[in-house]
Amino acid sequence: MNSPDTIDPAIPPWSVRSAVVLGAGVMGAQIAAHLANAGLPVLLLDLTTEQAAAGIERLATLKPDPLFTREHASLITPGDLEGDLARISTADWVIEAIVEQLDAKRALLARVDALRRGDTVVSTNTSGIPIAALAEGRSAEFRRRFLGTHFFNPPRYLPLLEVIPTADTDPQVVQRVSRFADVRLGKGVVIARDTPGFIANRLGIYGMLAAIAALEGGRYSIEEIDAMTGPPLGRPKSATFRTLDIAGLDIVASVLKDLSQRVPAAFDDGYTVPPLLARLVERGRLGEKSGEGFYKRKAGPGGTSEILVLDPESLTYRPRQKPSLPALESARSSTAGERIRALFTGQHRVGEFLRETLTPTLVYAAEIAGDVAHSPEDVDRAMRWGFGWELGPFALIEAIGPSIIADEWRTRSKHPVPMLLESMAGATSGGATGSATASPLAASKAARPALKRNDAASLVDLGDGVLAIELHSKMNVIGGDTLDMIRAGLAEGEQNFAGVLIASDAAYFSAGANLALLLLEAQEGNWDEIDLMVRTFQQATAMLRQCRVPVVAAPAGLALGGGCEIALQADRVHAAAETYMGLVEVGVGLIPAAGGTKEMLAREVEPLAPNADLLPAVQRVFETIGFAKVSTSAPDARRLGYLRDVDTMSMNRERLVSDAKHRVLDRARDGYQPSMPRAIRVGGDTVRAPLELGVHLAHRAGRISDHDALLGRKLAHVLAGGDLPSPVVVSEQYVLDLEREAFLSLCGEARTLERIAHTLKTGKPLRN
Repeated sequence: MNSPDTIDPAIPPWSVRSAVVLGAGVMGAQIAAHLANAGLPVLLLDLTTEQAAAGIERLATLKPDPLFTREHASLITPGDLEGDLARISTADWVIEAIVEQLDAKRALLARVDALRRGDTVVSTNTSGIPIAALAEGRSAEFRRRFLGTHFFNPPRYLPLLEVIPTADTDPQVVQRVSRFADVRLGKGVVIARDTPGFIANRLGIYGMLAAIAALEGGRYSIEEIDAMTGPPLGRPKSATFRTLDIAGLDIVASVLKDLSQRVPAAFDDGYTVPPLLARLVERGRLGEKSGEGFYKRKAGPGGTSEILVLDPESLTYRPRQKPSLPALESARSSTAGERIRALFTGQHRVGEFLRETLTPTLVYAAEIAGDVAHSPEDVDRAMRWGFGWELGPFALIEAIGPSIIADEWRTRSKHPVPMLLESMAGATSGGATGSATASPLAASKAARPALKRNDAASLVDLGDGVLAIELHSKMNVIGGDTLDMIRAGLAEGEQNFAGVLIASDAAYFSAGANLALLLLEAQEGNWDEIDLMVRTFQQATAMLRQCRVPVVAAPAGLALGGGCEIALQADRVHAAAETYMGLVEVGVGLIPAAGGTKEMLAREVEPLAPNADLLPAVQRVFETIGFAKVSTSAPDARRLGYLRDVDTMSMNRERLVSDAKHRVLDRARDGYQPSMPRAIRVGGDTVRAPLELGVHLAHRAGRISDHDALLGRKLAHVLAGGDLPSPVVVSEQYVLDLEREAFLSLCGEARTLERIAHTLKTGKPLRN
């Protein structure tokens, strides 16, 4: 029961079919929202039905959005704790998520004990109240089915779920909840011991205290510390002080006070609230929710704003200053483990800071691991899934070197080196970079070399007759190397495999085509080269549908532009729930030309009756592409037409490749046949004229720019089938040719090149 690997796969993940959440505050409502994302009907109860309904309505105002789509909110029903509590007898799972007060929670759980169904699982969402204390006085049957389930905020986006059983909890209940949370909720489940702060908060907050102490020491600025504790350390961009502001400084102070009362002193200062944090809370500077904390946003003219940063001495705010830390720049290109080791051991300002702050954090992890978790691997998982660390503390110890950490600790502290760290230092290190569970792609490459590889992609034998085309360039930008490997992978798949999977272990499936190369060719007027590039891309995506074995794309994160076009033309898509798909080419002054425009058009018109009006269907495609709509989730991608009803998804990102592999095998067993070339009905002038009229009116009203209007006319021309007087049936190649011609003509527009250059420089679209 000490890791996700021991969750019994024989337990059906649909064993929970309905749920009740008690408490419609920020966390309760968001937990209900994510249960709804998983397709569960949820009863959300608060003191009054009106308060519960307000909690549901508040979901629409939260950013990032806690719901996959607006429609998912319809699965949540509001009610009140007085008149509707008896309805918990119909639920498989009841989650208590009221205020963090022991007495209030115990009183409510006593009422739940009296009303629950015999086999209902009851859990409490708490960040640190002892689970055993909440179970005191409850019936034996209640205690057998009671446990802690600590969701991290925001529940949709942070994978970690700490599951905390008591000594009385039935192990089968732990398995049931863990299995459901893993597969249906997409959670990274860690079984934690019932200790103060559990795992992630206990260690994460300790690490933040070390950073605050360094700030209070006066040798480092907020900007410097956030620069050093963000991506260079394999952590989120919010780093330390932005994370504290988001969490709420009052909440952090409250957690610290609770930990200080219930946890033995952690080395020297324990969990004492730092003076600077206390001063900010006293002044009502609580972070993002109060508008100021360690950072403050200052409104400027014309709707602009400026981010100011706190001066710790005067508690005033000043403009941010870019820190000068050359060591961070020089370490950018290395892998996480190599980079962090080099920074930690470097004789420079960054190294000094990391040795001062990271050393005690890693030593503390070794000190408490056995008390809070069942294994060091679980500690690493908790920090990766709960705090977004790329490498957990034990992976960091291995990457830097256990003996280096131990020696550094001896020079800094009078406390002994923890036995676990001593044993790691005494073991022969193989240079590993951590205990994170290897993905199927990584595991396959470790077991056997890639069949073929270049800088953009590799062909990986996943076993069981499935070949993976693994994308692994920077942001998986698609260029000639990528297309070469796709063609090679499809040929290899047809020859020697049952099916092909296109996937990546990176955060992004693909950010699109190589704009830098396109800009260079356009600036030099190499039109034949651009024409060849587009034809090559079109041919590669067409091969996905024509392949003699099934091809499944497994997007996760961004799947934009050309990346979206690859997914669109695979036989099937098995996406991560958190997939953000979109044909965004208009943002750089272009239209989709690798089959994306053709594919979206074909999907919309194919199911129509022979004499049906084409305009409404084509209008939907026009708006989706013309407004560069990007899905906010996989279900939203289905709403926008990027995914079909036959496409599927995994809630858990870490299961994506494995699940998609099974999808490939299912398609092969089903007697897969390649797609035949399709005939596409186009509307000619009956579609083009009204679309162009809409563009004209929007331009006259000032809603779109001159270049937007040109893009709109080009897109209308393609979607209408070109200059045709009336509806007619055309081939896929005909529409592909129209795509390519429009794309080439737009590459000759100065404003298109301005848009491309601006996006490459800033990462943002330009409206010109």
